[in-house]
Amino acid sequence: MARTGKPAVRQVEAVQRAIAVLDVLAEAHGDLGTNEIARRAGVNVSTVSRLLSTLVEGGLVQHLPASGRYRLGIRILQLAGAARENLDLRALTRPYLEELTELTGETATLSMPGEYDVLTVDYAQSEASVRSVAAIGRNSVAHATAVGKVFLAWGGTLPDGELVPYTDRTITDRADLEQEVEHVRARGWAQSLGEREPELNAVAAPALDCVGRLVAIIGVQGPAARFTPRAMRAAASLVRERATLIGKSS
Repeated sequence: MARTGKPAVRQVEAVQRAIAVLDVLAEAHGDLGTNEIARRAGVNVSTVSRLLSTLVEGGLVQHLPASGRYRLGIRILQLAGAARENLDLRALTRPYLEELTELTGETATLSMPGEYDVLTVDYAQSEASVRSVAAIGRNSVAHATAVGKVFLAWGGTLPDGELVPYTDRTITDRADLEQEVEHVRARGWAQSLGEREPELNAVAAPALDCVGRLVAIIGVQGPAARFTPRAMRAAASLVRERATLIGKSS
């Protein structure tokens, strides 16, 4: 067979079904039983049972013996981390993160949007003795973080259910959140004032490509005692400028 350098046209049905199972578990945001997975994936129960056994063995799915239900496994995070390590966007963004940290004295972050969440994929740590500590792979809660509000303002969606109150300043009313998101969209950047952690403030802005699609979110975060509303407004201007440049280059 001649090599074309392109993927084969024919696909493996078993792999397609396994992907469908993984998609169902990813969209569930919780644990599911075999019958429910089969129903949502449109695959018969016996086939799903065999697929789950294989996926559990490979670490892509975790079986919970106490309930007999399933959730995504830790191997998914490892693969996602490896993929993000190879993203050219990280290399493009790194100098901007370091510059933001130098200019603001606070921790700058790069986050990537998914369907329902947005994950930190890189950061430049503040050198201050009291500082905000970022973590690669951490999910920025959509309704309680500056990064999350940017995500919602530019196409992100929230899962169904109640909004968790992380602090007494967290927005938990969906109508109030929608007003906040509209304000973010009009202003071009978002802020969070102790809404996920009591003493943590943050600002964030979208990196939009040439067609207005959200490709990344740039943020700056710091201790509330130092990263005051005045400092946040100054940082927001810097973040917006860098995010715009990143978006045009992506």
